[in-house]
Amino acid sequence: MSDARSDILARIRHASACLPEAEVKLALSRLGAGPSATLPHPDLAIAFLTNVLKNQGTVDIASSRSEAVVVIGKYLYEHHRSRKLVAGNDARLAALPWRDAGLLPRFGEAESGELAALSYAVAGIAETGSIVTCTGRNNPAANNLLPEDHIVIVALDDLVERYDEALDALQSQRPRGINVISGPSGTADIAMHMVHGAHGPRRWHVVLLGHVPADCVEHAQALAGLANERQAEPLPDA
Repeated sequence: MSDARSDILARIRHASACLPEAEVKLALSRLGAGPSATLPHPDLAIAFLTNVLKNQGTVDIASSRSEAVVVIGKYLYEHHRSRKLVAGNDARLAALPWRDAGLLPRFGEAESGELAALSYAVAGIAETGSIVTCTGRNNPAANNLLPEDHIVIVALDDLVERYDEALDALQSQRPRGINVISGPSGTADIAMHMVHGAHGPRRWHVVLLGHVPADCVEHAQALAGLANERQAEPLPDA
């Protein structure tokens, strides 16, 4: 079996090496692109947020970095009565005005027992409501998997419609690993009941950063069938 595998791979390498680069590019262009999913709304931001909600995530919008840390702070206090979280070494995360919300970030890789982690997405994909991060010091893979809550900032300018566009945007980066996340961890292996948090974060919260209409979330909730539901309980009075 090993000999057969080696022979097949050797033939593939030989065939690839014999083809001029121009012919390879021409063959790839002839493949074209596969069909994409129909967006739930023509506005890319609303479509993205709608699909995040359909994926059992929760969402917030923030028009500025200051507003982003405020909504993250409210989310943390609401779920954990805490201001602590771990964040990757992404320069965009380091530059956030953490003091505006009294947050206490630790920069690095999540460790066992830490409740919440913050990532900064490379892209947000509207057709599936997915976010993309690149493995490395900026966004350690452990931060996507270990904590109970995974919070992700997605810049409005980094939204794309299709998977193909997100992959094209990564061509120049050559990351060690790519993580495409489409919701909190979930499994229905036991008695066919969906359970969240079995293999990773129990909750997945996406903050869309940019200037979007104030009613963007309400539109997304309506399209996702959550028009009459609140995403979270209100904070108690200070």
